Amino acid sequence: MNKVVRYFKSLLLWELIQGLRLTGKYLFAKKITVQYPDEKTPLSPRFRGLHALRRYPNGEERCIACKLCEAVCPALAITIEAGPREGDGTRRTTRYEIDLFKCIFCGFCEESCPVDSIVETDIFEYHFERRGEQIMDKQKLLAIGDKYEDRIARNRQLDAKYR
Repeated sequence: MNKVVRYFKSLLLWELIQGLRLTGKYLFAKKITVQYPDEKTPLSPRFRGLHALRRYPNGEERCIACKLCEAVCPALAITIEAGPREGDGTRRTTRYEIDLFKCIFCGFCEESCPVDSIVETDIFEYHFERRGEQIMDKQKLLAIGDKYEDRIARNRQLDAKYR
């Protein structure tokens, strides 16, 4: 009996009718497509995008050149060189670079930082036009951190709420 039912279903194209019924069901439903440049979907506070280096409220950079982020980076995308700072002689970074083509945006650098210096912002709309622009040096990272400090601080507070 089972073979007879399968034969008649194949003869009447039953699977095709089921597929057309499903298509018809969604044909008149409300569309959920987002028109991207004009409309944007909400991002999680834990979204990991472009990197930034933060400063203390007094303007001093937070990075103490402990090199934990360089050590924990699985893609070996971070390069740090340290040296004594002029004036008080404390150790600070002289070279801090992140190659964004190597970076896998895992967030390990952010989690390993003891002073909350390196963070991944919620910025995902960026591009590079020339070779070498993908390497973010210390000045670029500090400029991003200075420009978006309010957003970074807000996302850090929201992230702490969910932990």
